[in-house]
Parts: sequence; C-alpha cells; structure tokens
Amino acid sequence: MLDEVDRQIVGILAGNARISLKELAAQVNLSSPSASERLKRLEERGVIRAFTIEVEPQAFGYTLQAIVRIRPRPGHFLRVQQMVGEIPQFSECDKVTGDDCLIARLHVRSIDELDEIVDRIGDKAETNTVIVKSQPLQRRLPPL
Repeated sequence: MLDEVDRQIVGILAGNARISLKELAAQVNLSSPSASERLKRLEERGVIRAFTIEVEPQAFGYTLQAIVRIRPRPGHFLRVQQMVGEIPQFSECDKVTGDDCLIARLHVRSIDELDEIVDRIGDKAETNTVIVKSQPLQRRLPPL
C-alpha cells in the first residue's frame, strides 16, 4: 500500500520523469537521501516500472493512427498475438473480453501501409479497423 508521500512522488514523476532528485525531494518535503530511498523502494516493488519519454509519432511521419479490433480464427490466437507483437507499427494491444479477443492501436504513414498490415493478419483473424480522428484524452494514470 502506498502512503501519501509515495503517491505524491508517483504523481510528480508522472508529470515530469526528468525532475532532479533534489527538486523531487523538495516538493515532497524530504531530504534527497530519503526521497532516493523511497524512489528505490517504489521501483523494487514494481510501482514504478520505467522512466520514459513520450514521442509524437507524426514527427516520424506516422500521420495516421488506427484502432484494430481483432478476432483470431479458431486455433490461431497465439500466432495472431505474436504477429501483433512483431509488427512495429502496433504501439499497444489489449487482450479483452467480448466478441473480439484483442484491441490494438497502430501508427502508419498511409492507408496503403494500414491495409498491408491488416492483410498480414487477415488470413488468421477477422479484423475491424477504425481511423483515429483525434485523441481528446490520452493515456493517463488512474487517480492516485
């Protein structure tokens, strides 16, 4: 269970993972060594899995984003899941309940590229693809 200081640390890092340890410690009213120890424990417990950056796909020419609902044909689930993992344009994939087994997000440079990717898994799964027009709410943490 996280205490209030741990929650504050996670919240601050979620907003700016590059914050200095000194500044982080000041914001949560701890010494730098105490903040460092808490940060280390949060990592060891798996609360904080990584310090990362967020990249704008359009800066690399990925002008289209799509969501693909995937329903593997009988006996092909593991292979389809593996294929999605091997195709670098897929940035996320969730295994879900309901009619579809997987819901994946991908970034492509063109409709032709989208068609080529979807066709690669088409003989092993039924797909339903939608183009993302905008993302009014990007992935964020649940309330801390």
